[in-house]
Amino acid sequence: MAPATPHLFAPTAQRPVRCKHTTHAADTRVVPHRHAWAQLAYSSVGVMRVEAAQGTFMAPPSRAVWIPPGVEHAVTAVEHSHYHTLYLDQPPPHPPRDGQDWHHCRVLEVTDLLRAVILALDVRSDAEPPPSPLELARERHLVAVLHDELSSARPVPLGLPMPRDKRLHQLCAAILDDPARHTTLAAWATDAGASERTLARLFRAELGTSYARWRQQALIARAMVLAAAGHPMNHIASALGYASPSAFSAMVRRELGDSPRRMFFNRRDPQA
Repeated sequence: MAPATPHLFAPTAQRPVRCKHTTHAADTRVVPHRHAWAQLAYSSVGVMRVEAAQGTFMAPPSRAVWIPPGVEHAVTAVEHSHYHTLYLDQPPPHPPRDGQDWHHCRVLEVTDLLRAVILALDVRSDAEPPPSPLELARERHLVAVLHDELSSARPVPLGLPMPRDKRLHQLCAAILDDPARHTTLAAWATDAGASERTLARLFRAELGTSYARWRQQALIARAMVLAAAGHPMNHIASALGYASPSAFSAMVRRELGDSPRRMFFNRRDPQA
């Protein structure tokens, strides 16, 4: 596990956005922690997973995860990652593109401009010499663009809500580990020692969705992990139970509005 060091990059009124950059080996996990300010988690190389009480969120380099203030979370590098952490003293002044608020975790599309702003932000900690007045002025301009880009960023359904019910939580964790193990809820119910009707009711009551819909998102999350491990598209489609890569591709486009190649295989840092 890697320690969390947010105190060295705490945002202030003078510097409302702070950024740090770390490189993580595959399977590195940042210990669960929380802080009084908001966070944008972005990996310019590699897929990452953010776990919070609100759910589990997957993000390739074309996506970033918004984490509200005070939310406990842990971050796992699914593969070797260049991880950029932005700490924000306040959420953007404008609401998100979908009209919701900034009080919930969400996955956002990262445009070329948003990526460029993230990579351009100063990454010095409080233990290093402070920026000059000219550098601070430049930073203020970057922060203004950052706020605009975050407010207009398209939200992407790459989050998996996790239940509080112990039985259903264990089942959902098993599905996340191997979503292709069973296709029907009846088969999973046998493993869980509960009735299919009970589990279907819990999915609706705890997660507000059906088992089939939730499993679809688990398949997408698993596809990201397999892609991060270097498996080609045909292998991923087969491993997840799809008859052909085109059938799998159609599901991803239907769920995410983008191709699996862009979602799962675009992992190169534009500055590398």
